[in-house]
Amino acid sequence: MFTPKIPPPDTAPTPATSLVQPLTGITHTPACNCHHTPNVAPAQTPVPAAPVSRPAVQLTPGSLLLAAAGGTAMVLIIGTVLVSMLLATAITAASVAICAVVLRSLLNKTNNR
Repeated sequence: MFTPKIPPPDTAPTPATSLVQPLTGITHTPACNCHHTPNVAPAQTPVPAAPVSRPAVQLTPGSLLLAAAGGTAMVLIIGTVLVSMLLATAITAASVAICAVVLRSLLNKTNNR
């Protein structure tokens, strides 16, 4: 079921019967039209690149206070959302339980009469 479906060798398409023809006879035009032999330069040793200096992050007291206030706000918002979702689930479960008790009592009264 999960093995690949490979056609047997006698039914596999050949390049002559394939819908996609192989690319042959492609010629590239030269970059320039001057007819000269390229000069071969002696091999040079590569110069090591200077390390890229990144600016250091500077935390001022104001930005540090702003980051702390933003983190606190995010924690409070996420906590509020999670608590409200838990409360909604608890209210739904309680209402379903009350409905089940009421239905059970209604069905039991008709059976006792």
